[in-house]
Amino acid sequence: MSSKKRALTMAGVFVAGVVGGAALMYSDSVYDAVNDALGKGATQNAIGSVGDTTSININGMDLETAMMAVQSNRASALEQQLKDQIAAVQAKNDQIAKLNQALASANRLLGVFGGDAKADTPVPSNATSGAIAAELQTALKNASLSDPLPSAKGQLEGLIQKIKSQIDALANSQQMDMLRLQSLSNKRNEAFDTMSNFIQKMQDSRSSIIGNMR
Repeated sequence: MSSKKRALTMAGVFVAGVVGGAALMYSDSVYDAVNDALGKGATQNAIGSVGDTTSININGMDLETAMMAVQSNRASALEQQLKDQIAAVQAKNDQIAKLNQALASANRLLGVFGGDAKADTPVPSNATSGAIAAELQTALKNASLSDPLPSAKGQLEGLIQKIKSQIDALANSQQMDMLRLQSLSNKRNEAFDTMSNFIQKMQDSRSSIIGNMR
């Protein structure tokens, strides 16, 4: 059985994937927090907000079990953060796709004007422009844009520039989102490895003790 499968079997609450913080097991702040909770204060029986963890009750646990609980809790917290970040990135991807669809419809409507049309030239009244205008109206609604349907070339050009600006703004912010996503993914990977190594050491230690007893 692989180390990852062992981690899933023994940790219970650990979510399969990648989890961050190879130094967590040896972190002084985590060790001190666990140690305090285990015996340095009669009223302290839980760890709250250690790194990326939420509050967990470690009352009655030995140090090894408490360390395992802390790492499992942190892994779960990172897993949820990663899921939230993926959802945020996907939402922006969807919005960009909707804006691109609206931009394509607006550009098609702009194409019905003649090359010498001025800004105040109204949208031509024919079946082709009518169908494209209806398509644009639907695309604007899908992209959550409340702009009225343009009635002249200048208004249409202004709408096109607005849509382009929104697409650029989302694309720029998405670069930061992707960096955060990569960082969370790395943390989750590292913490999963830490969890697996910790469990492996526990198993090796117990196997050695059992072997010496034979």
